[in-house]
Amino acid sequence: MADLVTTITETVTLNNSLRGSSNTLTTTGIVDVFERILTCTHSQTTTVAVFASTPHGADGALDVENCKYLRVTNLSTDQDMKVAFVTSGTNYQVTVRAGGSHILFQAEEALIGGEDAAPAFGTLADLVTVEVRPSASEDVQVEVFAGLV
Repeated sequence: MADLVTTITETVTLNNSLRGSSNTLTTTGIVDVFERILTCTHSQTTTVAVFASTPHGADGALDVENCKYLRVTNLSTDQDMKVAFVTSGTNYQVTVRAGGSHILFQAEEALIGGEDAAPAFGTLADLVTVEVRPSASEDVQVEVFAGLV
């Protein structure tokens, strides 16, 4: 078992003053990791990660209950991409700009999609797939990293 240490640091100098902070989170008990870099073709949707209740529950699946860290990074230097986090009944989508990342700190009971502007903070659903589509007419490279206990 190992510790996964995640550090997020922001720094900016405004009016000759350094602003920002650094936050570190340690996830203990990591026994499995998943890491891949792949090219996502423009005008196509690419599934970059699959989750199930057991790794043998679907081809290439990560164990949804044990996934305690998931990062999707856009390795492009100049192209945005859309990322969809899909459950069995809903999804939410975000734009990840060139060089940016989107992080989840669990895959089980991790998200819910809504169709209005009033969050219900209801029961969250398990992640089933992560899907990527480049925003423009150029391919993007994507890095996916997951830590599992």
